Amino acid sequence: MTSIADIEIPADGTGTGELFEAVPSLTCEMERVIASSGHGLWLSGPSQSEIEAALDETDSIGAYSQISSDEDRWLYDIQFEPDTVDPFEIVLEEGGTVLSASASNGKWLLSVRVVDRDSVSSLYDRLDDNDATPTIVRLFDLAEETHSQCGLTTRQYETLVAAIDHGYFEIPREVSMQELSEELGISHQALSERLRRAYRALVTSELNVTEEETAAPQIPSN
Repeated sequence: MTSIADIEIPADGTGTGELFEAVPSLTCEMERVIASSGHGLWLSGPSQSEIEAALDETDSIGAYSQISSDEDRWLYDIQFEPDTVDPFEIVLEEGGTVLSASASNGKWLLSVRVVDRDSVSSLYDRLDDNDATPTIVRLFDLAEETHSQCGLTTRQYETLVAAIDHGYFEIPREVSMQELSEELGISHQALSERLRRAYRALVTSELNVTEEETAAPQIPSN
C-alpha cells in the first residue's frame, strides 16, 4: 500500500549545509520538474548577489546556473559534487518520489511517496547511514479511507494525483487542462467539473465547514 512520509533533515547533513551556514536567512524550494542532471532549487531570502557568492564558496556544489526568476526568488539548476550527501538522489535510488521539498532555518522538509511502509524504513536507514539524521514527522498510507475522509471520491483523488504528477499545479503549468484531459481519457469539461468538485471537497474538509456554511449568501434586494 502506497505510503507518504514527511521527513525532516538538517541541512548540515546534506550538500546544502555550507550554503545555509553562509546565508542563514536562505530559503529553498525544490522545483518538481527540471530538464537537467542537477536539481532545480528556488532560492530566496538574501539578495541574489549574496546567494551567488555563497554558491561560489560552497565546496559541495560543483556547478550552478540560473534558470528563471520570480519576484524576489531565483531558480537555479544546482549540481552537487560526487560523494556529497544528496537526499533527493537517495530517495530516487530507494524507489521513492519526492513530492515536495523545502528548507528554511537550516532544515529540509521532504514529502516522499513510497510503495509501502517497509520502503520508508529502508529509506530512513539509508539516510541515517549517510549521516543525514532524518526525522519522520508524519507517515500515513494512501488507503481509500484517506481520501474519502477528505470528501474525495476515488476518481477525484486519482485525478488530483495525475494533475500533480503531470505538473498541472506548477507555476507556470507544465501541462494544459486539455492535455491532462486527453491523458485521462475524459473531456475538457468533465475534467474541469471534477477538479472543481475536488477543490470544494478539500477546502470544506480542511476548513471543517458544513454544507450550510458553504452555501452562497443571499444578497438582499433593495
